[in-house]
Amino acid sequence: MSEKKLTFEAALLRLEEIVGLLDSADAPLDKSLELFEEGAGLVKLCSSMLDNVEQRVKVLTQDEDGIMEEKDLGPIRE
Repeated sequence: MSEKKLTFEAALLRLEEIVGLLDSADAPLDKSLELFEEGAGLVKLCSSMLDNVEQRVKVLTQDEDGIMEEKDLGPIRE
C-alpha cells in the first residue's frame, strides 16, 4: 500500500487493522516486525497530515468595532 496516496481515514483504518493483527499474536516474528514497521510509517503519515491541517485552520474573530478578521488558530494545547 503506497502511503503517499492514502487518505487520513484510510491510513487510520489500516493502522487499526495492524494493531489488531499484532494484538492477536498469530503472526510469526518476521511478519510482526513488517507490520510494526508499516504501522510506524502510518503513524508518521497521519501525524504529518494532522500537522498540515492544523496549520490551515483559521479562526474568525470580531474586533471592538465589529469587524471580522481571520487569524491563525495556532497550536492546540492540551
